[in-house]
Amino acid sequence: RILEVIMEQKLEVSFHIAKRLIDVVVSFCLLIMLLPILLAIAVLIKLDSPGPVFYLSERMGKDGRPFTLFKFRTMYYGSPPLHAADGSMLVLDDDPRVTQAGRLLRSGFDELPQLVNVLLGQMSLIGPRADPAAALATYRGIEGNRLRVKPGISGLAQVNGRTRLSLTQRHRFDLAYIEKQSSRLDTCIFLLTFFELLPLSRWGGHRLHERLNQAANRLISDAA
Repeated sequence: RILEVIMEQKLEVSFHIAKRLIDVVVSFCLLIMLLPILLAIAVLIKLDSPGPVFYLSERMGKDGRPFTLFKFRTMYYGSPPLHAADGSMLVLDDDPRVTQAGRLLRSGFDELPQLVNVLLGQMSLIGPRADPAAALATYRGIEGNRLRVKPGISGLAQVNGRTRLSLTQRHRFDLAYIEKQSSRLDTCIFLLTFFELLPLSRWGGHRLHERLNQAANRLISDAA
C-alpha cells in the first residue's frame, strides 16, 4: 500500500511538471503566432471606443494567492459591474455595456492576453475558472478545493456553457476536473476550446466535437 502511495505521488509530480512545461511552450508559441491578431484586436478596441485596450482584474490563484488577470476590454470604459444573486459576474443578452468590438471578442478572443498569465506561472492553459477574491465568501464545503490548482484560461465549465452556467454549476465542473485531471482530459478540453473559439462545426467538425465531448465525459464520469 505504501508503495502504491509513493507511485501515485511520483505520477502526480510528473504530471504537474509536464503540465507546466506544456503551458510554457504552448503559450509562448501561441503568443508569437497570434501576435498579428493580438495587435489587430488592440487597434480595433482603440478605434471602437475610448479607454484602455486591456481590462485588469484581481483574481485568486493557486492556494488563494492574488494575481492580476489580463483580458481585452469588451465593455465601455467605466461600466459598472453587475452581479447575479450567487455573486457571479452577470452578462446580459444584448448588454448595453458591451462595445461593438466586444461582441466580436466575447466568443473567447478576449481571453487571449491570459497567455501572458500562463507564462508568468499564475495560470495554466487548462484549469478551473479564476474567481475574484469576493467569490471566496460564496464557497461552500469542498468548493475551496478549486484553489488547490492553478486557474486556467479554459476548462470544463468554459466548454460546457461558459456564461450560461450558474456559479454553482461552474464550480461543479471545476471540482470534477480537479478530481480527474489528466493529460488526456487536458487535451480534450484544449481541442474543445478551439471549437468554442472558431466555428469549426460549420465546416463539418461537429462529429469530432461530439466525440471529444464524449471522451471528456467518460474521463470524468465517476467524478463526484
